[in-house]
Amino acid sequence: MPHIYLARQPIYDRKLNVYAYELLYRAADEANAPAGLGDQATYTVLVNALAEIGLVELVGPHYAFVNLTRGFVVGDNPLPFSGNKIVVEVLEDIAADNDVIAGIKRLSAQGYMIALDDFIYDESLRKLVELADLIKIDLLALNRHQLIEHVEILKDFNVKLLAEKVETQEEFELCKALGFDYFQGYFFCKPKVLKRRRIPANQLAVMQLLSKLQNPNIDINVLGEAISHDVSLSYRLLRYVNSAMFSLPNKIESLRNAVFVIGLKAVKEMMMVLAMSDINDKPHELLVTSLVRAKMCEFLVASMTLPNKEGCFVVGLFSVLDALLDMEMAKLLPSLSLSDEINQALLAHKGTIGGILAAVIAYEQGQWDSAAIKKFEQAHMQKTYIDALAWASDIETSIRRG
Repeated sequence: MPHIYLARQPIYDRKLNVYAYELLYRAADEANAPAGLGDQATYTVLVNALAEIGLVELVGPHYAFVNLTRGFVVGDNPLPFSGNKIVVEVLEDIAADNDVIAGIKRLSAQGYMIALDDFIYDESLRKLVELADLIKIDLLALNRHQLIEHVEILKDFNVKLLAEKVETQEEFELCKALGFDYFQGYFFCKPKVLKRRRIPANQLAVMQLLSKLQNPNIDINVLGEAISHDVSLSYRLLRYVNSAMFSLPNKIESLRNAVFVIGLKAVKEMMMVLAMSDINDKPHELLVTSLVRAKMCEFLVASMTLPNKEGCFVVGLFSVLDALLDMEMAKLLPSLSLSDEINQALLAHKGTIGGILAAVIAYEQGQWDSAAIKKFEQAHMQKTYIDALAWASDIETSIRRG
């Protein structure tokens, strides 16, 4: 596969279930492509990504949002996928001329859903709005008054509204109250800090278990004690070990046998994942994000010489713990008894592990020109991300079945 950057960003419905993923992509050398080759570069990225990786592997049963340049809209370049489950985003800089209007009608007739990206209403765009299925409104482009005004105008059209670049819980609540149907942004990765004197009992139990699992010298007896009072956790752990992920010839029926067969490290990692999944008042995608980050961090550090490689998985996994628990990271870390290296990585992305986490988050958000990303070889970053997605999908399936 040619060197490309490819990531995905979730789009949520009003209940915070994943509705779709927007595919973020760029050819690694696109910034240096000769003028006029933008469509061809985009086409190459799409064809190779979808042929090599597969759309189902990238978005599962959800819709896929894909940005299209003018050449795709007017039909100069055929699209490399069918209209089923595809939402084509018409970029804001594409003029609404007759060729574009005709192209959108053709795409719609072929089964593609049409979204207008970074949309700011103008009467000259009415024909586009009348053809669209969704309108994406960038919260950073409008003030509160303009946002309300846009909603008032667009409610007279048969379109769904999608708020993008939603960065806080307050923005999410505002857009939800205004009647937006879908939401995109990193608000779910940030804590909604609550004024409370004590941590709820269920969250405290999770933190206590996570703290015990951080002891590098923990033995199987301590592990057994940690989960002995949680029948559900024990059951789900054994169900995971006996899943298709391992395809073991004989059924594992005890924690001790699980450690013997798949190793203490793998058992500890899965216990951490299962414990975090018990925090069930948050979007499920937040756990998926932590899984992808954890495995991507682990993959990236594999070829490096570091004394604490296991810490990379922990840093990735715990990078969303503040959002899961609705606490500032600085306030919850003392309860976890983590090493200074891991604490600094989580708090400020400092040190080698912190740099790896910074690269993973930058990649996840499509910040391809980040200095953190450029420390790694392009093809390796791409493969690492795709492998981490596949692993996280398998783990998610095991958790749901458990």
